[in-house]
Amino acid sequence: MTMWEMLAVFVAGISAGTINTIVGSGTLITFPVLLATGLPPVTATVSNALGLIPGSISGAIGYRKELAGQRPRVLKLAVGALVGGLTGATLLLALPSTAFETIVPILVAMALVLVILQPRISKAVQRRREHTGVPARPDGGPLLFVGLMLASVYGGYFTAAQGIIYLSLMGMLLDDTMQRLNAVKNVLAALVNSIAALFFLFVADFDWTAVVLIAVGSALGGQIGAKVGRRLSPTVLRALVVTVGTAAIVQLLLR
Repeated sequence: MTMWEMLAVFVAGISAGTINTIVGSGTLITFPVLLATGLPPVTATVSNALGLIPGSISGAIGYRKELAGQRPRVLKLAVGALVGGLTGATLLLALPSTAFETIVPILVAMALVLVILQPRISKAVQRRREHTGVPARPDGGPLLFVGLMLASVYGGYFTAAQGIIYLSLMGMLLDDTMQRLNAVKNVLAALVNSIAALFFLFVADFDWTAVVLIAVGSALGGQIGAKVGRRLSPTVLRALVVTVGTAAIVQLLLR
């Protein structure tokens, strides 16, 4: 890489770490930049996954206050995230790149619809619980576990917009604030990135220069994202999710 290319990758890492912590889809910033430096698509994907680990961890640490009291929930959902992430990483090396890319825009679009409708869906679910007398499950039940595991398969494969899918599923099935759900999202994303990256270390090619630049940049961005994200109201956070998700769909369709 030239010095300008290294600077571009570093800045992309900061941007990705920031936006991943607040919403998700940071990969849509780093991935095109890595391709522009001349890295092959799979090498760029693997290098990106490795580099974003510090950013995910940094963002999760930044949201540690919102994680208070959520340990049982996080531990249970983490199991599905780890299984899904490892499965997705395996599929990245086993399947042609077009296999998932065809359906990715559809998945993101569905997630955005759920985010938009989440307040109404949550109220309808709450009314049903009050009518039936069945209390809300703090972990979201089997439906959320399976849904997040499938989302993690996609996350281990490509990661773009996985945070949006996480937020849409949890917002629909958990009775909690958006900020606390965002904190859980950051932990799950960190786990998926980590398990996929550990797998890639042994079986895939990657570029250490790109990894280090994105790692340092995303770690800084994670702290920035945590400070900015926790100050956003639920409505603003939801609007930001929809905006970023829409941009993600456009970019994926134009690739």
